[in-house]
Amino acid sequence: MALPHAQAMDVINVGPFGDKLAGQVSTSLIKTDRMQLLHMVLAPYQDVPQHHVDDECTIHCLEGEVEVVTGAGVRHLRPGNVVLLPARERHSLRGRDAVSALLVTLLLDHGDAGSQGGTGHRPAKPLQT
Repeated sequence: MALPHAQAMDVINVGPFGDKLAGQVSTSLIKTDRMQLLHMVLAPYQDVPQHHVDDECTIHCLEGEVEVVTGAGVRHLRPGNVVLLPARERHSLRGRDAVSALLVTLLLDHGDAGSQGGTGHRPAKPLQT
């Protein structure tokens, strides 16, 4: 079942789930023509294959530990850490030994994060929207 996106001025909670994190799924929280906010949950040792988005994006670690792998090296994210990826930066994500939660902000072009050629952001598993 698709979950409704938050609307302008809605207050949403992205706080830690703690011991309930293992039961959560990746969800698109907000989507407009110009931006999308994703709550991404990675199982232990889950990898998101290499991909890119056409514009800048941020990855904010909420819980657990995640590695962001780029051509410039590996960035280790722990709770509270945020990384800004430049436009078209090829990257992959690697979950570590516990369930992890990320808040990903994508800038969109008329509702699309990827190029016409289909090389843009493709999550590892479907998101509930």
